[in-house]
Amino acid sequence: MTEEKNQHHHIPQEAFDWYDEYAHGGMDRRTFMNKLGTLAALGYSMTFLTSALIPNYALAEQVSFNDDDILATYETFDSPDGHGKGQGYLVKPTTEKANYPVVLVIHENRGLNPYVKDVARRLAKAGFVAFAPDALFPLGGYPGNDDEGRTMQRSMDRGKIQNDFVAAANFLKAHKLSNGKLGAVGFCFGGYIVNYLAAVDSDLLAAGVPYYGTPASKELRSNIKAPLMIQLGELDERVNASWPEYEADLKANKVDYQMHMYAGAHHGFHNDSTGRYDEENAELSWQRTLAFFKDKLS
Repeated sequence: MTEEKNQHHHIPQEAFDWYDEYAHGGMDRRTFMNKLGTLAALGYSMTFLTSALIPNYALAEQVSFNDDDILATYETFDSPDGHGKGQGYLVKPTTEKANYPVVLVIHENRGLNPYVKDVARRLAKAGFVAFAPDALFPLGGYPGNDDEGRTMQRSMDRGKIQNDFVAAANFLKAHKLSNGKLGAVGFCFGGYIVNYLAAVDSDLLAAGVPYYGTPASKELRSNIKAPLMIQLGELDERVNASWPEYEADLKANKVDYQMHMYAGAHHGFHNDSTGRYDEENAELSWQRTLAFFKDKLS
């Protein structure tokens, strides 16, 4: 993995930028692949480029679903203002306890893929009850590949998806295993949803960790009361462009926030299934996330 990782540092920056645009709907797959093809003239093989940039979920398992310390199940919840019903992946520690700090885990713009489920297991292994909803549940759930998942999620009503995550947050907060203090962590689109949950209901979250997510709409931001830990990658120009204005609003509203900018890190640097993964920064950011949740949710 380390040798592979070193090779990934030699991929031209524009390839990462193209992938980011493609992953967020700004470019179709054919255009993306054609652009990658232009790098073949520079001596890069398409196999190398695609294996580095397109997720390989076999790499992303840090905690096995068979791990003795955790127990995972699928749970449904009501979402009357969203799609009626939602479903998510609930992972709890096997140690018997009356109540736990609880954390909502929010996926990127393509449904509940194996990486995000693994993040939920990592949280349970660290002593939290984690719940990872699948926004694609109304359409049959994450389809097994990101391209199709992205297309499905783009076809859905965004307002209803947001309401589904609010319903999931309330479901988890009120769960019989919950101590009543809810944290939320999300990545990319999920980072936006963490910011949205903090802004749409002042009392919902006790702590939020948005990874490279854009802020909620300006008119909602004055509602934010929850402490936030903002995780950003230095090379993520698209998301970082929204930070100065967001920070000004957080300061104006006296929100308890901290921002960490990870040097040399791309958008998606925590996702260990792609070449954008930055092991050192991902691990540092994750240890900070766990410490933040332990502090704010206990």
